[in-house]
Amino acid sequence: MEQQQATAPRPDRPRRRPRPDAGGVPAAFVGVEQAEAALVEHYPRLTRLAYLVLPPTLGRNRRVLRAHSIVQRSLPRRGAPARLPLLPPQRRPGRPATDPGYAFVRLQVLRAALAAERPRLRLPLLGRDVPVPPLPPLLPQVWGLRLFPRSGGVDELSLARALSALSAPARAAYVLRVLEGSGDADVRAALEAAGAEDVPGALTAAAGAAPPVGGRGRPLLESAEFDPCSLQARPTDLLRRRRSTRATLAAGAAVLVCGALLTLPGGGRGPDGAAAPPYAENAAAQAALDPAKVTRAAAGSWRNATRRGLAAWPARGDRTHDRALLRRALAVWARPGPDVQVSATPGTAGGPAAGPPQLLYAGVADRAAVVLLYDGLRVVRYAEPVDASGSGQDGPGAALDFARTDGADDTSVSALVLSRTDSNVRYLTAPWTGHAGLTDLLKPADAAQPVPIGEDGATGPVPSPARATTCTAWQALRMDGHLFTDLGELVPARLTSGAPARPGEPDGPQARTAWARTACHLGELRGQGVRAVNSWEFAQQPLPAGGGTAVWVCTRAETWRGAGSRTFAQVQTPPTAGLRYAPGAVVARSEGGPGCGPREPWALAGVLWKASGGQWWLVAAGSGQLTEISVGGGVMGRAAGSQLAVPATAGARAELSGRLRSGERVTGLR
Repeated sequence: MEQQQATAPRPDRPRRRPRPDAGGVPAAFVGVEQAEAALVEHYPRLTRLAYLVLPPTLGRNRRVLRAHSIVQRSLPRRGAPARLPLLPPQRRPGRPATDPGYAFVRLQVLRAALAAERPRLRLPLLGRDVPVPPLPPLLPQVWGLRLFPRSGGVDELSLARALSALSAPARAAYVLRVLEGSGDADVRAALEAAGAEDVPGALTAAAGAAPPVGGRGRPLLESAEFDPCSLQARPTDLLRRRRSTRATLAAGAAVLVCGALLTLPGGGRGPDGAAAPPYAENAAAQAALDPAKVTRAAAGSWRNATRRGLAAWPARGDRTHDRALLRRALAVWARPGPDVQVSATPGTAGGPAAGPPQLLYAGVADRAAVVLLYDGLRVVRYAEPVDASGSGQDGPGAALDFARTDGADDTSVSALVLSRTDSNVRYLTAPWTGHAGLTDLLKPADAAQPVPIGEDGATGPVPSPARATTCTAWQALRMDGHLFTDLGELVPARLTSGAPARPGEPDGPQARTAWARTACHLGELRGQGVRAVNSWEFAQQPLPAGGGTAVWVCTRAETWRGAGSRTFAQVQTPPTAGLRYAPGAVVARSEGGPGCGPREPWALAGVLWKASGGQWWLVAAGSGQLTEISVGGGVMGRAAGSQLAVPATAGARAELSGRLRSGERVTGLR
């Protein structure tokens, strides 16, 4: 009657016979409520069945949880009645026939428990099943406890070992025979409906299992040893759990931090190229990253500017309207990523611009897309490689260079470095630069060679001494009467000659000769943020014993940051044959001091010199402000005026001092 009620047709439709299933066996329909009622009523029996059929290799704790999970997931979906093959009625002594609801749930439990022996995953794209490792059930879950049935005696242990040696279908056949009391035909039908493999072999293996059917098998299967509903609880590994908890908390914190960073607006490396993720969101920062807000000076504004500085330079180049390139340049400036090669002159801040910077240049130079920007204090050069079509390629290979240029004017900045390739360099000249010439400082008598300047203000490639390892030549660029040389930075250093109070251009033969014998010492100023280098010939001294005339020169390098100036004094003795412009000998150095500068416009230096006859002398000279020079220590002597020469011995050490016209006592350059 229950089966007829469960499958009764609706009153407004004619009765029809149960539809056969795919195997030709008539099928009955089971509703969700009927299956749920059977599950609740027979829950302990069903979980025991699942526990016994599941593979023993899972362990007792996992078998318990898996058995409960299988039974709880055996209900059909609501709204989709389940079809159940009409199996022969299963009668046991003293019990009625199995109802369809229980038969359906038991079939689902058997099917899931058999599948747990060899779990597989269906891949629709491949059209086949692939094996997967057994995974713990989603529900139920137990944290911090291990659950397992109560232990039985020797007979229960013997039965458990015997069942573990059987396959899953054989265990299912044994359980159906012994626990459910089903006959061979019923067992065969149930296993076939559950999709078991090799059903005849499973029946044969189950028949040979000990204890035999009809013996003490059923009482043993109904004992507490195989009851997943009567459980004992023990704690898990407490030390391991503590370590796992700490690791989980640390991983959770890391995930939260990463998630917070990923959810920040504007993240990623899309249009920002090689820039790192953004670190802040505010109006000024966003304005500095917007290529549409980059400022540009008018093309001819420099002609009427009261001060010809970088602010008067117009935007030049063939990429000034390439917003994608400008966006990458601004983003990398604000947030240079780990793949960006960043360099900055000493004392130059490397942070982002405070607001929209000024665009000076955007174009392609020597297989690189170059952008020059100016924020009032710094010039920033961004470069990225370009492909054969000229398109920029962000990412590895991008470079970012910073140079301090506060207070720059038309005499201190007439050009900026665009690109370097091998030993050559290209410059972006000032808009007012009409012509440029390349000269070799070591050849003061040679005329300058013309340097072509394009319509965009970029020069052709010219040799540079910035990376030279030997001093066989030292190139300098003469632009509109000013002399500049490349010291490996964005802004070439200006070269001047004369007294500290009134330095001028090294145009005369005497100044050019002094620079020819000084140029090789400029190598030690590379990368120091040098703004200008002045070479001052402060004295000419006749050497004793007819040694000719020595020229004393004080060279001072001023930096853009103000501090960090470098000064060195040299004596240029009469050159030998074939070495007319041999470098002078440096006799004193000073770092950070005011010597030979506007605050101390005097000089005093000395050196031990060996005459051609073998006699050693201490020779010293000072600028015109000195009225007396004296020496003490290993050599004693005094002379009125600004020059001194006294006999000495090789290796002697002496202290040099002088007196100015004001009476102030001064010491030699250190």
